[in-house]
Order: sequence, then structure tokens, then C-alpha cells
Amino acid sequence: MIGEDIKTAQFGWPLGMPMVAKLEPDVWEARSKVPDGIARILFTIDGPNMILLHGFIKKTNRIPRKEIGTARARLKQYQEAG
Repeated sequence: MIGEDIKTAQFGWPLGMPMVAKLEPDVWEARSKVPDGIARILFTIDGPNMILLHGFIKKTNRIPRKEIGTARARLKQYQEAG
């Protein structure tokens, strides 16, 4: 299910709510319903590429700082490598 939702977001870009939400200037969130709740995939866009940064099952109303911190760190690594 998550893969199908990622594909929908990638090939239908740009998308908005309820499937995709912008969190920060370079970080978006894709949502996918799974048996345990709602999976959140944090990603960035680089030209025609969708770069998946981090994924987790969200169980609270807010995104935990740890989760967004992981995505920021991976985005930084990607940008430094490129």
C-alpha cells in the first residue's frame, strides 16, 4: 500500500492534501493508511526525482521532533553528496 501511494505522489506530482503535505521548505510528507495507523513518508524533490528521506508510523497528532530531525539529517547528507 505504501509503495502504491508513493508512486501516486511521484507520478501525480504536485499533489496536496490529504495525501501530501508540505512540512518545511524542502520536506514534504506523504500519508498512507496501513493496519497499524497512518504511515508517514518524508521526502524531498530534486528536479524530476522524489528522494525518500524517512518513514514511520505516526501515532500522535504532531510529527515527533526525532522523526523530522532524521529527515533533515538525511536531506543534508543528500545535498552534501550531490
